[in-house]
Amino acid sequence: MRNYLAAILISCVFVSAQAQHEPGGSPPASKANDTFNLIKTLAGDWQGSYEWIGKNRKGPMNARYYLTGNGTAVVEDLIIDGNPNMTTVYHLDGADLRATHYCAAGNQPRLKATSTDDNKVVKFHMVDITNMPNPEAGHVRDLELRLTSASQITILFTFVGSGKESVERIELARKT
Repeated sequence: MRNYLAAILISCVFVSAQAQHEPGGSPPASKANDTFNLIKTLAGDWQGSYEWIGKNRKGPMNARYYLTGNGTAVVEDLIIDGNPNMTTVYHLDGADLRATHYCAAGNQPRLKATSTDDNKVVKFHMVDITNMPNPEAGHVRDLELRLTSASQITILFTFVGSGKESVERIELARKT
């Protein structure tokens, strides 16, 4: 019986480790935690611009990052003309790094980090979405957060709707 239980435990550990390294799987827990801690360092005010590639829209955009939930979540407010336009909340869910994006399109994609590159580039993919009026409605499918330096970040949103795909690129620098 003891050997049987040991075999089950070893199988579970092997399957879990394998799932963390499969495409679309989660980064290892320590990497997710390290990346989340890096996202926490974004707290403060940022300024920059956005360009909606393919839509010919661009303009100034600011951002504010702050911690909430006793440091368990990071709130990102993207601000146009002094008003929050979109908000993303980053947090850990066990071994997973997650993000919920409160989109200007009126829906809320929930995303999971699928890969990190030296904690500097984090790619998120949509897991599910709330308040989606129909399958063709516009929504964020992917989010990429590029933590270029302590004072530079780039955010890429892949937006899909009505069979079309476009990318919104946001460049931000920390206010001094």
